[in-house]
Amino acid sequence: MNAPPRPTRPRLWHPAALVATVGGVGYLPKAPGTWASAGAVILAIGLDQAGGWLAIAIAAAAATVLGLIAVHVYLRQSALADPPEIVIDELAGQWLTLAFLPFGVVGCVLGFLAFRIFDIVKPWPIPWLERQSGAWGVVLDDLMAGLYAAASATVALAVIDALV
Repeated sequence: MNAPPRPTRPRLWHPAALVATVGGVGYLPKAPGTWASAGAVILAIGLDQAGGWLAIAIAAAAATVLGLIAVHVYLRQSALADPPEIVIDELAGQWLTLAFLPFGVVGCVLGFLAFRIFDIVKPWPIPWLERQSGAWGVVLDDLMAGLYAAASATVALAVIDALV
């Protein structure tokens, strides 16, 4: 008996693949979502210099919209539900977190750690969002993780500020 054919993935040079995998970052071995989140923090440094929190928020919105389109095309071509190489959602979620935090080393580190924790632990309603079909399910769970991370990092920063 023959095994079912393996789903094909779009080639990296395809525009949807370039966006969905953040230029191929999603193909890095071991924890591609963490690599994408780390890259998002590095890119946010330039965004902050260009326009502060507003530039980061606009970049998060743009990554979300472009990501939804690219992920839709990528999923349609690959016939997979949520391939691990799709990391545009981590980029958008991490930027969403950073848009709410005071920018600096402490804010970036707390925002990065909080986002990764919420993206991995997935408290409610993240699992429900993740089960939504198509691109929305791939992207929305990371945006919710970004909001949870922003809220928790804001509280942590307030506690740190009160203690120092």
